[in-house]
Amino acid sequence: MILGIETSCDETAAALVTHEGEIRSSIVSSQADLHARYGGVVPEVASRRHLELVTPVIRDALEQAGAGLDDVDTVAVTAGPGLIGALLVGVSAAKALAWARRVPLVPVDHLHGHVASLFLRPTPLEPPFTCLLASGGHTLLLDVRGRGRDGMRVLGTTLDDAAGEAFDKGARLLGLPYPGGAALDALAREGDPAAYVFPVARVPGLDFSFSGLKTALLYAVRGLDPAQLAARRADLAASYQRAIVRALVERLEAAGSGTVAIVGGVAANSELRSSLPDAVAAPLPLCTDNAAMIASAARYTPAASDYLTLDAYASAA
Repeated sequence: MILGIETSCDETAAALVTHEGEIRSSIVSSQADLHARYGGVVPEVASRRHLELVTPVIRDALEQAGAGLDDVDTVAVTAGPGLIGALLVGVSAAKALAWARRVPLVPVDHLHGHVASLFLRPTPLEPPFTCLLASGGHTLLLDVRGRGRDGMRVLGTTLDDAAGEAFDKGARLLGLPYPGGAALDALAREGDPAAYVFPVARVPGLDFSFSGLKTALLYAVRGLDPAQLAARRADLAASYQRAIVRALVERLEAAGSGTVAIVGGVAANSELRSSLPDAVAAPLPLCTDNAAMIASAARYTPAASDYLTLDAYASAA
């Protein structure tokens, strides 16, 4: 089996996946409660928490799978992009395990991992397809022609904020708790999405832009006194969410016909899913960061030739 390790942001995750794509275990320890007091992820705090959790999480993944280290023939780890301190915890743990067990170590690109969540059993998706990858740090429109990273071609990306970042910052403007995207989605179900008309950026090609939308929400909030804001918060959330989802759906539809897939944390958003009823969506547990997707991507990624020199990287290549 492949042991996957993921520590790119604020989830410490480990998973056991077979080479055929069956998930034998998947453990995710979230730091959401730890970072809630700060209103967002604090990189140094996240790194220190990963140090505390990475060994217990790996142990739990092995136990859940009913396996031992002797059953692991490959170690896979997120090498980037992400928070560099957090990534280094996972990379160091993976190096130690791979070296001690004398097994291959596969460095996985986090974005490839999100797409590879679609290749897991019981319903693996066969390329080609058009994929929307929307998360807290990235928004990409991809033409997926193969299962390896070289089989993905970028059709469009965000010119400023990522969609998930827009959700989180919008939630903060509305006084919602962290993690903001899920809180805004829940509140939006109580509001009227037609109450406010927020702009959807029209940029050339298939790129995205969310900074203007975020500014529009800021001005709408500033125009209300505290009592009015409390009364209209659900309508603001619903209208703001509708604008983000419209931007994503319109670009996806403009990319052409054929099979459509959505992955990443934003793929868990209820309105996005309902707006794309025919799309193949990653299962909810595999939308947010997890190690099963990293192990899945490792099946289509070359192992490191000299993994003791392997380093993490913060930005997408």
